[in-house]
Amino acid sequence: MLHAATTFAILAILAACALAAPFPFQAINHVPQTFKFDVKPRHSGTRTPLQELVYTYAKYGWQIVIIDPFNPFSLVDGTSSSSPAPAATTSSAAPTETESMDAATSSSDVAIVTTVTAIVSVTASSPSPATSTAPSTFATSSVAATTSAMQSATTTANGETGQVTASPEQNDSEYLSPVTIGGQPLTLDFDTGSADLWVFSNSLPSSDSAGHVTFDPSKSSTFTPYSGATWQIAYGDGSSATGSVGFDSVTIGGVTVAHQAVELADNLSGAFVQDTQNDGLLGLGFSTINTIQPQRQKTFFENIMPSLALPVFTANLQADASGTYTFGAIDAAQYSGPIHYTPIDSSAGFWQFASPSYTIGSNGASVPCTTCSPAIADTGTSLVLLDDDVVAAYYAQVSGASQDQSQGGYVFPCSASLPDFGMAIGSGYTAVLAGKQILYEDLGGGVCYGGLQSNAGQGVQIFGDVLLRHFFAVFDGGAKRFGLAKKA
Repeated sequence: MLHAATTFAILAILAACALAAPFPFQAINHVPQTFKFDVKPRHSGTRTPLQELVYTYAKYGWQIVIIDPFNPFSLVDGTSSSSPAPAATTSSAAPTETESMDAATSSSDVAIVTTVTAIVSVTASSPSPATSTAPSTFATSSVAATTSAMQSATTTANGETGQVTASPEQNDSEYLSPVTIGGQPLTLDFDTGSADLWVFSNSLPSSDSAGHVTFDPSKSSTFTPYSGATWQIAYGDGSSATGSVGFDSVTIGGVTVAHQAVELADNLSGAFVQDTQNDGLLGLGFSTINTIQPQRQKTFFENIMPSLALPVFTANLQADASGTYTFGAIDAAQYSGPIHYTPIDSSAGFWQFASPSYTIGSNGASVPCTTCSPAIADTGTSLVLLDDDVVAAYYAQVSGASQDQSQGGYVFPCSASLPDFGMAIGSGYTAVLAGKQILYEDLGGGVCYGGLQSNAGQGVQIFGDVLLRHFFAVFDGGAKRFGLAKKA
C-alpha cells in the first residue's frame, strides 16, 4: 500500500509540474486554415499601357533610351524633366555588357522612338536577365547554398499553410496583397520576377511617400538594423530605389517569418514615386538576384519553405476580382483537371522554363519554335511579352492591327475578332488564351491595346498576368518546377 501511495504521489507531482511548465510556442495555424483579407484598390496613378510596357522593360534591365531630351519621361510616367535620360543605367540584376541599336529621331514635341516596339531602343542585347537562348536542359537543382554571412530566419510555421487575398488594380495591372511587417499593415505587390522585399519607409520625404503607407522601424519592437547593408535597384528609364536594410517579422496569411530581411526605401525616383498603387514589393523569385549588399538575403518564400506543409505557393489570380496566394498547400478546390508541370531553370533567379511552340486560332496547329526564347512566369508583370516573330505572327491574323508609336505597341480596332493564342509551358502542355482575354485596354475612339506585346529580341519571354490570371499557377520550390491548371 505504501509503495502504491508513493507511486501515486510521484505521479501527482509530475502531473502538476507538467501543467505548470510552459508549453512550446505553436504557430497560430497549427491546423491548416484559410486566411483571406480584402483590400480596397487605390485607383490613383494607375499606369497606362505604355507605362506598363516601359515599366516591364525597365524591370528586366532592358535599357530605354528616350529620344526627346527635354521631356524624357513624358510617355513613361507623365512627368517632365529637363535632364536627359541616363545613357548607361542598367538593372542591378542584369549584365552590363551592351550592344547599341539605333533609334530614329523625331521632330515631334513628344518622345517617340521607332524600333520594333515603337517606344524604346534596347542597348542590352546580351543575356539579360537570362541566357539569350534556351538552355539545352532545364536544371532541377536547388539554389546555391548561402554563405555564413547570410542572416538566418526563423518562422512560426510548422508544417503550415497560409492564404492571402490578392486584389487587382485597374486593367489587372497589379495584384496587391496585405502583409504585416513588425506589426504594421502594408499592401505589397507580389512579384515572382524579383527577389527583393522593399517598402516605403518613413524616412522618405512626404512628396515621395504621398499616397502610400510607410513603414516606421521605430514603431516595431522586433526590428533590428542590418549594420552597413544597403540595397539598390536602378532601371534604365531613370527610376531607382535605394536604402538601408533591417530584419523584422513578416506575416502573410497567418504565417510569419520572424527574421526576414526588409529593405527600407530611403530614396525613390521615377516610376516608383508615381505608382501609388502599393506600399512596396515582395519578391518571390530566387535570392540569386536579391540586391542587398554586402550579402544577398533569402526571400520570404525561401525562408518559409522548409516549414511549410508543402514547399510550394500557388497563385489563383482573377480577372477584375480578388484572387488568392496560398503558401504550403495546393488547394484542390481552386483548380480542375491535372496540373501540367515543367522543370524550371532557376540559375538566373527566375521561374524560367522552355516554351518551344505556340498556337494561333481555336484550331491552330502547334508551331514548333526551336529558336523561341525561354519564358519567365512573372506575377509582377501585367503583359505577356513575346519574341518579335511570334507576336508579329499573331497580329498578322488580326484585321486592322498595327504598331502605334504613341501607345508603344500593337493596337487594333476594338471591333476586330481576336484569334486564340497558345503558349507552350514546357514541352507537354499549351496554355491557351481565348481571343477576348487578349484585349488589354480600350484606349477610346474604337482603338484597343493588346495584352501580347514584343520583348524587343531580349532573349527571354515574359508570361505575365494577362496569362496567369486565367489559370491556376503552382510555384514548386521543392521540386523546382512550375505548373498550370484550369481554374475550378
